[in-house]
Amino acid sequence: MGTVSEAPAQGESAMRPDQDAFGKEMLDHLEKGEGFEAIERDDGYMDLSGGPAPYFAPYPKWPPHQRKAMRFVCGRVLDVGCGAGRAALHLQGKGHEVVGIDASPLAVEVCRRRGVRDARVVPIERVRPELGCFDTVVMLGNNFGLFGGFDKARRLLARFRRITVAGARIVAETVDPYNTDNPAHLAYHERNRTRGRMGGQIRIRVRYKEYVGNWFDYLFVSREELVSILDGTGWRLRRTIDTDGPPYIAVIDRID
Repeated sequence: MGTVSEAPAQGESAMRPDQDAFGKEMLDHLEKGEGFEAIERDDGYMDLSGGPAPYFAPYPKWPPHQRKAMRFVCGRVLDVGCGAGRAALHLQGKGHEVVGIDASPLAVEVCRRRGVRDARVVPIERVRPELGCFDTVVMLGNNFGLFGGFDKARRLLARFRRITVAGARIVAETVDPYNTDNPAHLAYHERNRTRGRMGGQIRIRVRYKEYVGNWFDYLFVSREELVSILDGTGWRLRRTIDTDGPPYIAVIDRID
């Protein structure tokens, strides 16, 4: 998961060093082989993710649905929420020109140190035509979530049309939030609905050691909700790549 933070117009992050919890755990894993990721939700729910290791995993160790998704990548690639650079490095190795972006300065540093040729501190909100034109937008590792909410997703999808070529594609991973029987999650869905939010629109921040990230919205959607978001944006769902659980990948085609 990439983090989200507002940044000045030139693309440099406004994130203070002590707020870059996500990037610090990436850096510690790179340098020391350690690290963890604590996720705090705005209702007080706390959880630990799988830690930083999956962000560094080589392609043969990726889950099958993520490996299958790479077959749909073509041309010049924008890797949104590039994290530690695993997708960018794999696609570079396949001959693609890749631009990796992340809101975390330390994560971008990790990408560069690992060999990502073009990694930039750019939050998704700051995607601009200055990045160039792309054939594929990759949002691996549940990074469809960076769209944040229904209205924001539609605004950003319109912006993605302006930076992509005819016939372009978005390959985005998400989680069906309703594929759960956890009472805390079910209660959170209902809480969201009473506040006029989508059920899977969570508000979270990342914590690591003394580092505390900014609060940000992260969006999990069902397949039906995803289709509703895409309606009228100039993008359509081509297919999904499913798993036995909540995660799935959406292959989204630009309508021309």
